[in-house]
Amino acid sequence: MNDALLDQVSRTVDRQRLLETAIALIGVPSPTRSAGAAANRLEDILTADGFSVERHAADWPEAPIVLAVLDSGRPGPTLQFDGHLDTVHLPFVPPRVEDDTLYGSSSADMKGGIAAALEALRVLRTLDALPAGRVLFTAHDHHEGPWGDGRQVRAMIREGLVGDGVMLPEYLATPLPVAGRGLAIFQATIRRDGEPVHEVLRPPGTPDVVAAGAQLVNRLHTWNEELKGNSHPLVGHDSTFVGNLKAGEIYNQSPTECFVQGTRRWVPPASSTTVQDEFSQVLAETAAATGTEIDVEFAVQGGAYQIESESRLVHAFQQAHTALTGSSLPLGAKPFVDDGNIYASEAGIPALTHGPAATGAHTLHEAAPIEELVRVAKVYALTAVAFCGEA
Repeated sequence: MNDALLDQVSRTVDRQRLLETAIALIGVPSPTRSAGAAANRLEDILTADGFSVERHAADWPEAPIVLAVLDSGRPGPTLQFDGHLDTVHLPFVPPRVEDDTLYGSSSADMKGGIAAALEALRVLRTLDALPAGRVLFTAHDHHEGPWGDGRQVRAMIREGLVGDGVMLPEYLATPLPVAGRGLAIFQATIRRDGEPVHEVLRPPGTPDVVAAGAQLVNRLHTWNEELKGNSHPLVGHDSTFVGNLKAGEIYNQSPTECFVQGTRRWVPPASSTTVQDEFSQVLAETAAATGTEIDVEFAVQGGAYQIESESRLVHAFQQAHTALTGSSLPLGAKPFVDDGNIYASEAGIPALTHGPAATGAHTLHEAAPIEELVRVAKVYALTAVAFCGEA
């Protein structure tokens, strides 16, 4: 990658334009399943910039995805910049700028990153820098669990609205994650027949759903220790976790239902189906031992995956990062699950999560340094040049 291109990209990234884009997006509240207004705002911004915008329902007509393409007009691969517009269900915090830092709901997770990716798209068009192929820019709803279920990304995959590689500007600046654990959010509902009853009026032999819940929690705790034996050199080990146990309406009532909620995470190469089957077996054993019925909602947020370290996308990113910073990023694991897990594990599309070194995701104190957003815009533009230009 030559110095002239690096200089052109660096000079063409417009810090103020990027910031104004991020503020405009953050200013529209968009909790998961209600990101339609934010998608409309993004469409308006792209249209005003002169991009042709497509909207696709993608299994969620309440907030059709936003799609724009920058095409070089020459045959070549497609690099996708993909981001989610939805936020966790916390009170809305409006955007503000203090000490060269952008604050507000989704400034870190991830409208700040989306604005940076869009700025990269603008720069590529201005410089006519794509040597071949195209860049596909997409944004959608239905990311944040447990409210979202990844349906729009899965619909995009089914409909072919995807690239040959995907960049996701989530709040992870280092390392470069080439592997990640899968994640499912579970809710086990333990039930018995009959009606709620005062503790002293329980018929003999009435199953105790609270005791069954406690037994399940203990079984999952023990299983978690066993799961540590399933390990991966980059991402760590399998786990299961319980974060919520609830039952009953009053202290001396025997309830009919008990709820246990938590997570199950797993390392590659295990499949989501195998993991769910194993989990269901644990629940079945607990139900048989306690005389209860146990149903489970096992919502897979994304599967486990690993990307080849010598892949085209990894090589292109490292080339861009080295040109910009003087060094490549160390390879590592992604600590969280994002839409890249779906692309990689379910569609076999290499997906790299790289975004600003931002803080406060899933809190009321999200913050993204503006210079980090500028840096991401530059590295995305340079990655696209390298990815689309490789033979």
